[in-house]
Amino acid sequence: MTLFITRLSLTGLIAAVGLVCAAQAQQVASTVHPANKILARALDIASGRQTARPNEPRVSSGAMYALVSANRALAPRPSASIGLANAIGPAISFDFTGPRPTQGCSNVFSSGDRTNTRVNQDCSLRRQAEEVLAINPTNPDNMIAGQNDSRIGFNHCGYDFSMDGGSTWGDMLPPFFQYILGDGHTADACSDPTATFDAAGNAYAGGVLFDISSVASAYVVMKSNAGINGAFFHSPAAGPFQVFSDLPAGVIASDNDPTIFNDKPFIVADSQPRSIKQNNVYATWTRFAVTGAGVGVDSPIYFSQSTDGGATWSTGVEISGASAAHCTAFSGETKASACDQDQGSDPIVGPDGTVYITFGNGNTPTAGVNQVMIVSCAPAKDCSRSASWKAPVKVADLFDFQPQCPAGQCLPPNDYRLDDFVTISGAVDDSGRLYVTWSDFRNGGGSCGTGNATTSTPPCDNDVFYSHSTDGGAHWSAARKITPAGSAQWQPWSGVTRDGSTLWVAYYDRSYGNCEFTGCNDITLANVSNPSSNAPSVGHRRITTSSMPNLTAANNPNEDGFLGDYMWLAVDARGRANIVWADTRGLNGSVEEDVYFSRFSGD
Repeated sequence: MTLFITRLSLTGLIAAVGLVCAAQAQQVASTVHPANKILARALDIASGRQTARPNEPRVSSGAMYALVSANRALAPRPSASIGLANAIGPAISFDFTGPRPTQGCSNVFSSGDRTNTRVNQDCSLRRQAEEVLAINPTNPDNMIAGQNDSRIGFNHCGYDFSMDGGSTWGDMLPPFFQYILGDGHTADACSDPTATFDAAGNAYAGGVLFDISSVASAYVVMKSNAGINGAFFHSPAAGPFQVFSDLPAGVIASDNDPTIFNDKPFIVADSQPRSIKQNNVYATWTRFAVTGAGVGVDSPIYFSQSTDGGATWSTGVEISGASAAHCTAFSGETKASACDQDQGSDPIVGPDGTVYITFGNGNTPTAGVNQVMIVSCAPAKDCSRSASWKAPVKVADLFDFQPQCPAGQCLPPNDYRLDDFVTISGAVDDSGRLYVTWSDFRNGGGSCGTGNATTSTPPCDNDVFYSHSTDGGAHWSAARKITPAGSAQWQPWSGVTRDGSTLWVAYYDRSYGNCEFTGCNDITLANVSNPSSNAPSVGHRRITTSSMPNLTAANNPNEDGFLGDYMWLAVDARGRANIVWADTRGLNGSVEEDVYFSRFSGD
């Protein structure tokens, strides 16, 4: 590995690490008590002061990481004796004179025909995880990635851009933090970055902004006009100095209410060539709220749309609907059949402009048995109205019996927080056939089935599944497993080729070597050929060039427990799978989280 560092001497790096460590040590003794009731409850559950309801949806990893960073409220971390030499890693030579792929710290792992390219270019040993990827439909070599990013403290949203198919990357923090929240000041944190391109090559980036110690939260979007290619973002409001301006932002939601928290946002633009709504931009998110009805709280899926390039957005509406057949417990609304205990929406657009949204739902009577659901809005409908959305359809059961770790459910010996609701992804081909992918613990149990991570031991047979629909989502095939037995596979994301011949699914995998028992893991890409047929075939390819080490409290207490809630896969116009993930093979031999990229064509 050759490391390129500009304007940073080794002594400066040592001094910087020392200052950061000192600052973190000073903050350990302090605590912050969130004024927002949703965040306060989430922190109380994480710290053991409250108990979660059965099937209760969880606040996103990015929001929780910011709270934990500010509060240190989880179980006490072990006293990790990480000396400065270990923090920096083994001695290396710094090249200050040769060609510089970026003005930062780049890295590529290679093995045979496989390459894993570092996406974020900062030189810090801070966390980057929970990724998104968007591909420009006018140029498949132009991509935007995003991730939860802690390089400047707490949890922020970082973005990255590539002009050469992912061979090299630049990165940035977006201009979100000039936006004034409802409480009159700028945000402390940002979570769940999201990105998309429209058919003309305009790029959009969004995220949830919030305060650690006050009640406000907002969901905002910025734009990168066609030709800028995501190299920087600016106000989406048209004007003579638009590209020079950070304000006004595109505001999807903004609340200054202790009983509301906006979470887990995703945006998607209609880039379909045959759609009558081409270039509309759609936003979905989870709206946690204290309702005073039913079980007292809920978290339905909300929707908003922009028809003017992200400048203005329709008022958010609840679209997760109700189902007397499937949503039978734990309603937080006056309507007992509301499907309102939700998390993890994923919006996609069909070839005719139909909007489909998948999500996880917990309005089920049996603890640990949840469900995958989907709703849709036809192109002839006004999707900004709740009544335009079809009632939710159940895709499959979701079996969430994984052991409990301090940060949430996990798969020992990894203590990475796991949430099956937020790793549900949808895909649609040019014939309108739909595919939904998820992972769960239906085949788990045995030594890993005690419910507690301190007593559960591997093997932990967590698996990845998919289901398909050939009638617009009205009916769904039985769940089909695409991963091997006897080891853990989790956090999948999927995409399908335009002709529907191949469903690509990438996921974390412990099936290599002895990783199931040591906690190292890899990224595997499954290719499902003829996925909508009665006899699909499944192949597998290892994407990582070597296994990623298990990140623990002993080797990195600051990032322990958080690998992000999801990874991402996007299929380009040539049918190639483009993957981004959080990788623990840190700079200079350290164990820390960075974002890596790989492209596979299947040739």
